[in-house]
Amino acid sequence: MPSFDYDIGVIGGGAAGLTVSAGASQLEAKTLLIEKEPLLGGDCLHYGCVPSKTLIKSAHVYHMMQRATDFGLPVVERAPVDFSKVAARIKEVIETIQLHDSVERFCKLGTKVEFGSPHFTDEHSIDLDGRSISAKHWVIATGSSPSAPPFPGLENTPHITNKEIFYLDTLPQSLIVLGAGPIACEMAQSFARLGSKVTVIQRSQQILSKEDKDMADIVMHVMEEEGVQFYLGAAIKNISDINQGRQVQFTDKQGKEQTVRANTLLVALGRQANVDDLGLNKIDVQMNNKGIIVDKRLRTNHSHIYAPGDVNGAFQFTHAAGYEGGIVVSNAIFHLPRKADYSWMPWATYTDPELASIGINEKAAKAAGLDYQIWTEPFEGNDRALAEGETAGKIKLILDHKERPLGVQITGPRAGDLISEWIALLNGKTKLSTLAGAIHPYPTLAEINKRVAGSFFSPKIFSPTIKKGLKFFFHLKGSACDPCSEIDRE
Repeated sequence: MPSFDYDIGVIGGGAAGLTVSAGASQLEAKTLLIEKEPLLGGDCLHYGCVPSKTLIKSAHVYHMMQRATDFGLPVVERAPVDFSKVAARIKEVIETIQLHDSVERFCKLGTKVEFGSPHFTDEHSIDLDGRSISAKHWVIATGSSPSAPPFPGLENTPHITNKEIFYLDTLPQSLIVLGAGPIACEMAQSFARLGSKVTVIQRSQQILSKEDKDMADIVMHVMEEEGVQFYLGAAIKNISDINQGRQVQFTDKQGKEQTVRANTLLVALGRQANVDDLGLNKIDVQMNNKGIIVDKRLRTNHSHIYAPGDVNGAFQFTHAAGYEGGIVVSNAIFHLPRKADYSWMPWATYTDPELASIGINEKAAKAAGLDYQIWTEPFEGNDRALAEGETAGKIKLILDHKERPLGVQITGPRAGDLISEWIALLNGKTKLSTLAGAIHPYPTLAEINKRVAGSFFSPKIFSPTIKKGLKFFFHLKGSACDPCSEIDRE
């Protein structure tokens, strides 16, 4: 029986890699974790979820200061934003969370942490700065990085991505955002709220193109009201650097040529798997244009090599990477043939209003040719939303032909939190009637979940047949008020 240095070796210290390392080492598996960057935490901690949500909060507070009079408060005089202080706060939050992802913590759990750039020399061994290290199982969890599309002139034009935007010294006076996905929209709204003049240029005909258009349009209209300018259906012709500024020339959806200039250019158009320099070609790990190909157990074509997280190109969410890390631990350490199930994978975009989804949206249901029905409830009918002055948005419930939930989308205040009730309900296979009959505290935004379920049952409960039957069997006397008579009296 071959002997290896470690039971499991993990390459990449992001969400997936940390999940595998923590789980495996606590189960007494001799675990090695290798990270090429000087700190653990991955893209989410340093360039993604954590800094973006911290920035969003600062922008939200500054925006609410402008809205003081909407709440019966005196006008607040707002000084211009010193972005260096915003960036300092972002750094402080990252450093606090970094303690949870420290070498010391993982060492206490039993994980050996090394820093460097490994590459495979055979199916069980890697070279790490001249040292050969072997493991029975390997986990490739190297994540993804921003990808630069081949637009003419972009390679010669200074631009930033999510790796630089949170660490700017000053607030851009003007900002062009290429793309209108989650990162692009979150950053566009945040910088517009902080005082930048923001223009978004998008190739498709809607923002957040994976979402239903009616839900995404609610977000876009709010952003437009806040000053963000959108060009949808744009075909970029050239990007250039002019007079310490950036220029983008494109054709808009009407076929008219447009030119936009700004101080700073943010490219937020897609990502690519971090697979270079790992030596994967030497061991014939199969890949496609999205990343490493894996089966439902997160195994590559080599059954002892796993690839969870962004590197496999399936779902580029931190929570998906953590989930997949758990699948790897089940298979590699417990030797249980557990498969990943993405049926109820939730996701959220943290614009204001937020947009959260789980399951199949209407766009996907229509593309699949499914027989479905839609039930919606607006936030303007929710008392808590009215009290907080956050009424933009709605919830959309999609049911199949057997009246079972296919998916839920929420555009509105704290949608990312509100979707959690549906996560529990759908994963627990709980009946919709249970939600409709459950007691929710009043007044809360979460009542909208109960309300949309109730709206589905209401026509059944208060149908003419039911009313007629109750009247017949229990001798009910009918309505106590004639609306027409009341109107006549007035």
